[in-house]
Amino acid sequence: MDAVRWQRIQTIFHQAADLPPASRGAFVDAESAGDAELAHDVKRLLDADAEGGAIIDEPLARVAKDIVVDLAPPGVMFGPYRPQRPLGEGGMGVVYLAERSDLHVRAAVKVLRDAWLSPARRDRFAAEQRMLAQLNHPGIARLYDAGTLGDGTPWIAMEYVDGLNLVDYCRQHTPTLRERLRLFRDVCDAVGHAHRHLIVHRDLKPSNILVTRDGQVKLVDFGIAKQLEPDENADLTRTGMRPMTPAYAAPEQLRGEPIGVHTDVYTLGVVLYELLTGRLPFDVARSTPEEVATRIMSTEPERPSQAVRDTPGGLVANAAAWADLDVMCLTAMRPDAARRYATVEALVRDVDHFLNGEPLDARPEGTRYRLGKFARRHRAALASAAAVVVLIIGLVTFYTIRLAAARDAAVAEAARKDRIERFTLDLFNGGDEEQGPADSLRVLTMLDRGVSAARALDNDRATQADMLVTLGGVYTKLGRYDRADSLLNASLTTRRTLFGQDNPDVAASLLALATLREEQGNLAEAEKSARQAMDMLRRVRPPGHPDVAKAMTIVGRILQERGDTEHAIALLQDAIKLESLAGAEERDLTTTLQTLAVTYFTAGQLPQADSLYRAELVIDRRIFGERHPQAASDIMDLGSIAFQRAQYVQAESLYRQGVAIDEAWYGPERPAMAGPFLLLGQALVKLGKTAEADSLLRRSLAIAQRVHSGPHPDVARTLNALGANAAARDHQAEAEDYYRRSGDMLRALYGADNVYVGASLANIATTWLMRRDYPKAEQLFRDALAVYAKVQPRPDLYIGIARAKLGRTLAREARWRDAEPELRTAYEIMNKQAPASEWAASSREDLVATYTALGRADEAQKYRTGAVAAAKP
Repeated sequence: MDAVRWQRIQTIFHQAADLPPASRGAFVDAESAGDAELAHDVKRLLDADAEGGAIIDEPLARVAKDIVVDLAPPGVMFGPYRPQRPLGEGGMGVVYLAERSDLHVRAAVKVLRDAWLSPARRDRFAAEQRMLAQLNHPGIARLYDAGTLGDGTPWIAMEYVDGLNLVDYCRQHTPTLRERLRLFRDVCDAVGHAHRHLIVHRDLKPSNILVTRDGQVKLVDFGIAKQLEPDENADLTRTGMRPMTPAYAAPEQLRGEPIGVHTDVYTLGVVLYELLTGRLPFDVARSTPEEVATRIMSTEPERPSQAVRDTPGGLVANAAAWADLDVMCLTAMRPDAARRYATVEALVRDVDHFLNGEPLDARPEGTRYRLGKFARRHRAALASAAAVVVLIIGLVTFYTIRLAAARDAAVAEAARKDRIERFTLDLFNGGDEEQGPADSLRVLTMLDRGVSAARALDNDRATQADMLVTLGGVYTKLGRYDRADSLLNASLTTRRTLFGQDNPDVAASLLALATLREEQGNLAEAEKSARQAMDMLRRVRPPGHPDVAKAMTIVGRILQERGDTEHAIALLQDAIKLESLAGAEERDLTTTLQTLAVTYFTAGQLPQADSLYRAELVIDRRIFGERHPQAASDIMDLGSIAFQRAQYVQAESLYRQGVAIDEAWYGPERPAMAGPFLLLGQALVKLGKTAEADSLLRRSLAIAQRVHSGPHPDVARTLNALGANAAARDHQAEAEDYYRRSGDMLRALYGADNVYVGASLANIATTWLMRRDYPKAEQLFRDALAVYAKVQPRPDLYIGIARAKLGRTLAREARWRDAEPELRTAYEIMNKQAPASEWAASSREDLVATYTALGRADEAQKYRTGAVAAAKP
């Protein structure tokens, strides 16, 4: 049963249930419009409703007796825990207060009731156990133990929290506004910890937030939480039965759309609203989820400042404070997820800004507002602070340099840093401090003069090495790899001579060289240098130092480019945890998040990538502005998500936005334009705009070949795209030539066992499939799958597409029995990871033809009608 049909059944049932019993049958028949099966299903629900006696209608004590006393002998034990009394019940089970006598520990034991009725509910219960085991935070109730009763009924023992839910606590203790915000901040901190472990709670509400007598917040009930991982046993958004609490649910939950960290952000906004006003933003009593979603999308909630005026005994605050509180609540609760706070951490920052009397990030940047806040806090230091801001903006705008932390020799280090600052300012001032920046001075001229100035510092070689590594990084970004190579190796040699083999500065030079090798396409050398630096920093830096996390991010990025997404994801997740604990700068943390998003995308885990890309775009627009290349990169990343989901019109629109920003920033022939031209060209191929695609792809290839004299991934990717464009015009021989050139280059870069090499083989096979040389196509598809089997730990989109094409090849030869398992497996993979893709649709069509040819009409009909669309892979 799909979601639409289930919703139709629910709607008719609720309408009929309100009628007198004698009128219900005729009403159901009329509403079913001749669909006898639909009418039968609704009438069964009405009969069951009339019988009553549902378990959720029973008193709690009787439920406890039915589940525990009747299902187990007297004196039942949950492992070492003896139940004392029931604490509550919910959709998943009953919770008991229990005691472990040997340790004198009390616990809350949650038992899954009616476990035998639904494997999906057992899976969800097990998922809750796994997620709790990952979380170790003072604001989250801990997992103690887990097991099963004699009949297989599962249970978990958690930390018992003796407290009140958040709303009841506030009603009894009447905390001040600041105290409420501090409680809310603690809630956000716990939720943020879960998000950093890629867990979305999905059911945040006051009853799941307990506060102890001493004011300690504890987050409980991860029963419908979702881990953003590909191996989900039941996609709860695909059926009509979506577990949630409508009054607190985000619009995307109510509509059954993909969820992410933005979903919890919305719910936290509702909780904050209730904390401030004593009521919910919308009255959703007796409304269906669809009605709630429509109301949220079409109606602005009343501002908290207005709502509190209508509440007797409401919180008291001045007008300026309420204006900020309105902004915080309503920004978190935007119906459009892209306009909310991008992360829980962003919401926490604004809570902190409010508590410290600072301007909110979410507040429209009115001059009067920000200057008023700033002046009140820094009257005496306003002039000098403004000078510092101007200096920082100048440095960030014109140069990418980060000063190292102060070392032991404070006096000498201060002098050294002063020389670096003067050097940087002189470089971009054109050598004349009185004249200001030389607008007519070309960047390369400035850099070349900077190299000459750095070479002259032979009497201060430590400063010279700093300058050379910085300049080498700039030359790397400009595509001047030979120049960068010379400078970075000189810096590394100098630092090793001055500081020895194990030193943070030596590690920094190795990381700069790793980045250069990565840009040159020499990923093996890049990984070697980056790992050497990472291991060195782990030895010489204190545990948890942000420099270690930066090195881990670079290694993870290189692993992703080498196709080792499994190890890349694990390393990047560790880097994010380390940066979060170390309080890293926002830009460093978002860089790691972006790298993780790209890795998820490469691994075919699109929901995770989509959530991270959207968060990146919001943050980067705030940091850099709307028309910066970093914002363009985020926009094009979202375009790639749309492309992978076969939403090619949307992909084209997003790619064009990104190209326009980059072209205005860089100019049309700069190295940075090769990637944007390639992405837009690929979307145009899918839309049949092959002439424009050919022009863009050839421009991309010319730029890439000019920058990279030898084999390089960018050149290989562009050759592959040109092959796809030739194939779209049915020039299969030309397409094969491009695919072979791309494959040979990839094989030279990565070796034979690499996912991209496998993809090139599959592309060549496709040209033979189109030319109806089925034996040759079959062999090449099997060769591609053999490569994937060596390098891919789990089925992904590459494997799904290759098996779909292999199945089609076999079907074209009427080898139906051989084709069936390939097509079925391909459809299962594609339906799970890219259900809207062309290959999900084509493999379903091929399965219909295959089952029809095999005389299995029932199975053919299932695929024909889409009845397997939500089937579990």
